[in-house]
Amino acid sequence: MKKIINTIYQNNSIIYKVSLFVATVFLVVYFFPKGGKFKYEFQKGKPWQYDNLYAPFDFAVQKNAEIIEEEKKRITASSKLFFEYDYSVFQEAQKEMIRKVKDLKIDSLSAQMVLFRGGEILSDLYQIGFLESSSESKVANLSTQVILRQGNEIKEVQFGDFLFSNELFKFIQSKISSQSSYQHNDVLIQILSKVVKPNVRFDKSFTEKVLQNSISSISYTTGLISANQIIVFKGDIVEGKKFDVLNSLKDEYKSQTWNQVNYYWIVFGYMILVSLALLMLLLFLRKDKIEIFNDNTKVTFIFFNVLLMIFLITFTMKYKADYLYVVPLSILPIVLKAFFDARLGLFIHVLTVLLLGFIVPNSFEFIYLHIIAGIVAILTVSEFYKRANLFISVGQITLIYMLTYFAFSIIHEGSIAQINWSYFVMFALNGILSFLSLFLIWAYEKLFGLVSDVTLLELSNTNSRLLRDLNEKAPGTFQHSMQVANLAEAAANEIGANSMLVRTGALYHDIGKMVNPMYFTENQSTSVNPHNDLAPKDSTKIIINHVLNGIELAKKHGLPDRIIDFIRTHHGTSTVYYFYKKEEEGSLEDIKKEDFQYPGPIPFSKETAILMMSDAAEAASKSLKTPTAQSIDLLIDKITSKQMAEGQFNNADITLREIETIKKVIKKKLKNIYHLRIEYPE
Repeated sequence: MKKIINTIYQNNSIIYKVSLFVATVFLVVYFFPKGGKFKYEFQKGKPWQYDNLYAPFDFAVQKNAEIIEEEKKRITASSKLFFEYDYSVFQEAQKEMIRKVKDLKIDSLSAQMVLFRGGEILSDLYQIGFLESSSESKVANLSTQVILRQGNEIKEVQFGDFLFSNELFKFIQSKISSQSSYQHNDVLIQILSKVVKPNVRFDKSFTEKVLQNSISSISYTTGLISANQIIVFKGDIVEGKKFDVLNSLKDEYKSQTWNQVNYYWIVFGYMILVSLALLMLLLFLRKDKIEIFNDNTKVTFIFFNVLLMIFLITFTMKYKADYLYVVPLSILPIVLKAFFDARLGLFIHVLTVLLLGFIVPNSFEFIYLHIIAGIVAILTVSEFYKRANLFISVGQITLIYMLTYFAFSIIHEGSIAQINWSYFVMFALNGILSFLSLFLIWAYEKLFGLVSDVTLLELSNTNSRLLRDLNEKAPGTFQHSMQVANLAEAAANEIGANSMLVRTGALYHDIGKMVNPMYFTENQSTSVNPHNDLAPKDSTKIIINHVLNGIELAKKHGLPDRIIDFIRTHHGTSTVYYFYKKEEEGSLEDIKKEDFQYPGPIPFSKETAILMMSDAAEAASKSLKTPTAQSIDLLIDKITSKQMAEGQFNNADITLREIETIKKVIKKKLKNIYHLRIEYPE
């Protein structure tokens, strides 16, 4: 059991990567829509590129969505409206009128006359049909034929034959005016206006039921294709009926392959394809980016971003496929370039787009569009600390989206008349959403402990707390760090390394000297040297400890690991040579050289190697009593040769040509610092 635990502990990094790989494959396949995929790719208006296609089985030709929608509109437009006649309203109105008349203070003969005249008017009114006011807007044309249900009797009438509320007063007046001599006309009008209620209402539920029955009776097929019947010949243009037949075959093929057994095979196929893509990613990291491969946090970060983009696309596909191009997929290369480099960002983006090509419609267009946009993102997005850069880059990415879609549209349609301009709005929204990359970069820095150019810019501010303390407690070291930062930045720019990273690392590389500032010559303002009272080994320990003290201070103040790496490696495993030679001269015993060596590690990147060279060169140049161009050249050559002989650059991804370039930059800068000029002959 102990042996198993030890094995797991020793291989925990590999076990974690395997677990992450399996979990990511499972989640990607889980997000993917499951279903049979038609083995032919075709587009409307393009030639059929495969051999003659024969029907593999009998299937019905489905109507396209536009035809079905037109039929629904036609049925809706011609559908009859149903109204219902209520007999009880007349009786209720008569009873109400009797009650109103009884309340009047008139003689019985006049009351009978009012009731008689009112009954006649009510009878005429309700025979025509008085319609609810809310129903007047149901039909715009008064000549439209509608269906009136009167009990068990159904008859067709014109909508304009009904009496509407705005016509009621006029109708009553016209009936009363025929006997204008009647003395209680005003009373009669008043009573009728209160007792008359609509006796015809719009039967909405029955109308909708009839409409739905008519719509449900629509045939969704236009014919039948028999097995072995020719569908399309090679080279034929896919349009019209051929296009509809191919779409019907595609849908039928998917439905026939969709069963429980085939489901597992489809999932298995997806798992193989996704596994291969992610395996290529791991192999790429192991071969070309070993420092990232060995860092489980960075590997997790990469897999998480791939998974996030796949989730966003599949989620959009499931709920609103029309908005597929609103998803800002270009965020992926932008974010990855902010933390790593352009090559890795593009590689991961291409793999992600290829994975999504399995599930999106018009996969070739989708892949081409997003790969082109990703390349533009990689080429244009740089120096995030400059605010205008991202705006310009996003604008260029959006323009590329629009131009590419425009090109595909005119190829498919043959003109610009059929272009769907709403896609340009989607691409504009895509561009706006791409600015979320700034928020994601900030969030990822907090979650994964990564460092972007924006953070480096903040850290390189000399008014930050730690650098301000360094300036106050060890002013000589601060000035040394500034000079080293300038040298390292210039060298990084010359060989294409991360200049912002190396400059920031250089500013913090000696912060450990704040603990014992007077034990370092650049901070000694008097002739008193505290090392004179110490043994060489004790002095060496104080000198070496500035690295360990610097790491502790950096962690205490929350500096990112990428900056702490510069503190760890800026002396590598070099020797504190001055005190080593001093001990060698004053001791009769054998001296262990490792007692005078820094603990390391040695530099493991171009940036950390640049800092080591710049730091040693700047410090050594101060020892030159009369610096000349020749003495500076000899000094830099000597220092660099010694570092290379000790193997300090063995783990750094740096070439001999780059080292020579760095040396030239450092020599030039130091000569400018010391204002060296050509010696003129006397």
